[in-house]
Amino acid sequence: MAHDHAQLYLCTDARTERGDFSAFLDAAFEGGVDIIQLRDKTLEAAEELELLRVLQSSAERHGKLWAVNDRADIASVSQAPVLHIGQKDLPLASARSLLGPKTRIGLSSHTPEQVTDALAAPGLDYFCVGPVWATPTKPGRAAVGLELVRYAAERVLAAESAQPWYAIGGIDLENVEQVVAAGASRIVVVRAITEAADPTEAARKIHACLPPLD
Repeated sequence: MAHDHAQLYLCTDARTERGDFSAFLDAAFEGGVDIIQLRDKTLEAAEELELLRVLQSSAERHGKLWAVNDRADIASVSQAPVLHIGQKDLPLASARSLLGPKTRIGLSSHTPEQVTDALAAPGLDYFCVGPVWATPTKPGRAAVGLELVRYAAERVLAAESAQPWYAIGGIDLENVEQVVAAGASRIVVVRAITEAADPTEAARKIHACLPPLD
């Protein structure tokens, strides 16, 4: 799958307590998730690499993408197609130098200035805007609200940029239409699918709310 065509991006932990990581990945991809990122700060590097092999296998079976969070070294060793970094992680230029041109790199953005910088950043493939609403997956991170989503949509339009961007943070079936109305056509979700009794159906319903890409 081409990254430019991805719309529904899922972040999940290793699901250690449930013990259903592989089955969950298949269920989420089956429902229409385009990218799954493993984000679990409790993992040691060797554990993460082992789980990433499971994720890679599932993604390839479904013709979808998979992503590493924060760690450019892990992304390099695992040959991940996507790496996502935050504002305080390894700088973009350093990550790009380590990974080369093939890996897609994304960056979290939390302010208008960071959105503007992301649009101008050489070597950046996508960026995320959020958290739109407060979320326990990012404790201490203040919600930015729908205004930053609107700002991102306006800036991308004004720049005539084709760079993909995602709204993230507390997005679920109850509020996804507000995010779309604010200008987002791509979203990142966590609990809306990870906590669903039926991840496939949850993904399918959320994906159905997203507008077709131009």
